[in-house]
Amino acid sequence: MSAVIIDGQAIADEMRNAIAQDAARFKEQFGYAPGLGVVLVGENPASAQYVRMKRRACEAAGMNSVGHLLPADATQDDVEAAVRALNDDPTIHGILVQLPMPPQIDEARVLSLVSLEKDVDGFHPINIGSLAMKGRDPLFTPATPTGCMVLLERMGAKLEGANAVVIGRSNIVGMPVALMLMKANATVTMCHSRTRDIAEIVRRADVVVAAIGKANYVKGDWLKPGAFVVDVGTNKIDDPAAKNGYRYVGDVDFEAAKEVAGAITKVPGGVGPMTITMLMHNTIKAAWRIAQKITL
Repeated sequence: MSAVIIDGQAIADEMRNAIAQDAARFKEQFGYAPGLGVVLVGENPASAQYVRMKRRACEAAGMNSVGHLLPADATQDDVEAAVRALNDDPTIHGILVQLPMPPQIDEARVLSLVSLEKDVDGFHPINIGSLAMKGRDPLFTPATPTGCMVLLERMGAKLEGANAVVIGRSNIVGMPVALMLMKANATVTMCHSRTRDIAEIVRRADVVVAAIGKANYVKGDWLKPGAFVVDVGTNKIDDPAAKNGYRYVGDVDFEAAKEVAGAITKVPGGVGPMTITMLMHNTIKAAWRIAQKITL
């Protein structure tokens, strides 16, 4: 039996409708729209495109979006000044620092400067630290991992006591989603490029989150029958049959995996739309929190 295919775009659209209604209520109450500020350094095409998508999505939901677009040779002081300007702007409720940044920029320092109450991307050291600590909850969790968790919930995955495998240990996806799965009482194994016998580890998993950045890396016969699979990867591969000569695939061999898994996300149209949606969700959450504190 083929797996249930999880349409992240449909789930994201549903959530964005609710976000738009919430943004309208906020504007009616306070007289201005919730605001997201973006800091982008350099001309990385993928980063620039992603920032444009985020800003368009915010504007479509009735939210304000402000961009600080800096050249590739921007200095540390330039970037820090952009972050401080957004921190000080009362109409900006969320700040997104687009990663990666050019090598001359100390990313960790930049992220630490983002106001904790505006850290809608969830990468402030205090938010990440709270996520890692038992009995503490961060103000915000990172957008992509949070989107993964929402998709697992929509799949009907029972996480408590489940064996979960996360493939990839990046600060952006792998590490935080592993922490979130542990908070949900799953037993988590993290695999990466140095892990031995990955296939055997994956075969024991009830839940698989693939975020290693390698096209079709996870094979269908690696999966436990009925497993819940979230594919975070977006990899460009050559395809002469495609209109543009290429197409995007995930980190999981979708065609083989769908014959084994119980439920699986597709690429594109799975995790990607959820990332932007969760960023908007966090921005609305921050807006209410900040505005209500100001009016007390």
